[in-house]
Amino acid sequence: MEEAKGVVKHILLVKFKDDIPEDKIDEIIKGYANLVNLIPPMKSFQWGKDVSSENLHQGFTHILESTFESTEGVTEYLVHPAHVEFAKLQLSTLEKFLVFDYKPTIVRL
Repeated sequence: MEEAKGVVKHILLVKFKDDIPEDKIDEIIKGYANLVNLIPPMKSFQWGKDVSSENLHQGFTHILESTFESTEGVTEYLVHPAHVEFAKLQLSTLEKFLVFDYKPTIVRL
């Protein structure tokens, strides 16, 4: 196994409040995706909705995943004015969220 060099994944699991309409959720996700254009160490963004039949999601409905060049890049992102402003506006739409940062490990068999 080897750690992927210079890559950090920033995972955000969220459950939007029940009264937030789908078009508003789409708008929020597009706004999050646009941070890639505004915050240099943020290299990519992808997202998805839970589709598991196991029903182990604990109420979380969406996953938002960003890729950064380093742990320092994540730190820069967290305090970047574009992220701070975006988070401030969007936190009120969330019932709950969980954040997890990790360095991917590549398994070679």
